[in-house]
Amino acid sequence: MTLIKSISGIRGTIGGKVGDNLTPVDAVKFASAYGTFLKAGGGKMEPGRKLKVVIGRDARISGPMIHNLVVNTLIGLGIDVIDLGLSTTPTVEIAVPLEKADGGIILTASHNPKQWNALKLLNAKGEFLSGAEGAVILEIAEAEAFDFSDVDSLGEVIVNDAYMDIHIDEVLNLPLVDAEAVAKRKFKVVVDGVNSSGGVIIPNLLEQMGVEVVKLYCEPNGHFPHNPEPLKEHLGDICELVVKEKADFGIVVDPDVDRLAFISNDGEMFGEEYTLVAVADYVLSKTPGNTVSNMSSSRALRDITEKHNGKYQASAVGEVNVVELMKATNAIIGGEGNGGIIYPESHYGRDSLVGVALFLTHLASLDVTVAELRASYPQYYMSKNKIELTPEIDVDAILVAMTAKYAHEQISTIDGVKIDFATEWVHLRKSNTEPIIRIYTEAPTQAAADALALRIIDEIKAVISK
Repeated sequence: MTLIKSISGIRGTIGGKVGDNLTPVDAVKFASAYGTFLKAGGGKMEPGRKLKVVIGRDARISGPMIHNLVVNTLIGLGIDVIDLGLSTTPTVEIAVPLEKADGGIILTASHNPKQWNALKLLNAKGEFLSGAEGAVILEIAEAEAFDFSDVDSLGEVIVNDAYMDIHIDEVLNLPLVDAEAVAKRKFKVVVDGVNSSGGVIIPNLLEQMGVEVVKLYCEPNGHFPHNPEPLKEHLGDICELVVKEKADFGIVVDPDVDRLAFISNDGEMFGEEYTLVAVADYVLSKTPGNTVSNMSSSRALRDITEKHNGKYQASAVGEVNVVELMKATNAIIGGEGNGGIIYPESHYGRDSLVGVALFLTHLASLDVTVAELRASYPQYYMSKNKIELTPEIDVDAILVAMTAKYAHEQISTIDGVKIDFATEWVHLRKSNTEPIIRIYTEAPTQAAADALALRIIDEIKAVISK
């Protein structure tokens, strides 16, 4: 059982001992720290104005419990709460500025299994907090320096369950989204909503774009029917159903709907990495410019960007790092290779709805199948692996050893260690959200990517065993 405190929030498994897991006490403590941070000036402090925070949650089983704890903690601090109820991460992100709120909290552990939950913290722009801001909140939580309001100054709750519909409207109003063109193509799409909020909002969006929807695991009951991380090994059911239904393609999202994966019409994975590649190809064809992804993402985005005469740059892993570099380089689209689309024309956050709508519009303009579209892009193959960490493993020592071993290659230590070989690369880093070392490799063939990953894993284990 685990509790992970990071600059982006707090994440842990439900139950167990205080401080070791995400218990009710820990949820209250970190909600208190966030509210205290806002009251101290982290929000838009104006004389006589109460602070306001937007709250939304995914459908996981512990959601209502954590939701009640967090909402009532903020009320106790004298902060008003806009309660979206069942929602998505990008929906909360767009709601914060629309509500002129001081911040937002999304209650979701994203792609983690059902025993996990988390508080993901937003600023007044509806964007994730900076590293410095997150560090301040962790300090406040550690010191338990909270000052709650008296009975006449308690916050209030305003329930607003319309924001998933508002979110859909915002997406459909984007200039590069053409719902009429999509409707004319009469697409048939299978949706795996992993029994969370994506099972509600994605089919609704598709139906408003004139798409026939086949639902798979779209009941928002929090009982995930498979591991909720949208990887090939977890998606056998939808791959089979796409072929059985003779659908044009399949859509898979994670529980909080900020990661998007497609299944091609032949039942094969389109590839999480190629979600961003395909959407960027469409956006760049209409509005040329620069792109950004993190350094664990495919080289294919660089190739597509350069095809459209733009400039590509790579950031450290983490949405806040991608957004920071996107702003610095005026990137018109960016994201992460895990299926996260960030389109500033909408907002600076990973958004599966934006990705779905742009992908459908792109596909509607082409006379190809999804499998043919995938084959048209530069062919790279990734292997994503991990090594479970125990307290006695010194991750920094491992990274130093691997850096020394490959000192003759092109190396970046901005975020862990990335080693660029002539035709392939490997990126090693400690996860911000799980007690693991992530090992990502990419090569021109799957066999080469897998072989590189196995070699690196063996080398890391050899370092650990010394």
